[in-house]
Amino acid sequence: MNESSETVPFFFTADNLKQAEDVIRRYPSGKQAAATMPLLDLAQRQAGWLPRTAMDYVANLLQIPSISVYEVATFYTMYRLHPIGRYHVKICTSISCFLCGSGKILQTCRDILCINFGETTIDKQFTIDEIECAGACVNAPIVQIGDDYFEDLDGVSMRKILESLKRGEQPKAGSQRGRQCSCPAGGPTTLKTED
Repeated sequence: MNESSETVPFFFTADNLKQAEDVIRRYPSGKQAAATMPLLDLAQRQAGWLPRTAMDYVANLLQIPSISVYEVATFYTMYRLHPIGRYHVKICTSISCFLCGSGKILQTCRDILCINFGETTIDKQFTIDEIECAGACVNAPIVQIGDDYFEDLDGVSMRKILESLKRGEQPKAGSQRGRQCSCPAGGPTTLKTED
């Protein structure tokens, strides 16, 4: 954990506190520790990352030891323990994505953003990270940005996505080749008619 994260003040906004209380009520009395992950997600969405004060706040809200929250936050890669850019570009480098060109995707990101894995652009707009298996191998290579997945990527489509984000636009998530869900690359091969 980052030492400066101990001095970043954190409290849920009124809306997020209400949402947190709703989450906690889903669990039986004495089992509120089960709400740790959703509350950490809520805190991270509010702050953009998880300063230590946010983790302590969640622990206090759940009435559990802070170490129990730290264990969760440091185990799962979805939690960010240091500030990240506005757009968190997570490149899958598992075998399917690697074989289908995730290296070209990384190179495109390096060329456009001038950063590598684990780094953030000077303007604090982009951070790129490596992730293990995004779970959509048939549509490899894949990049997750925020809550959106961009699939069937190549260098050209990745460049368009990054340039769109730089302009403040929201690029279309999903297949960048127009593939429907996880259909074969050449289109459906069975059940082409309704009869």
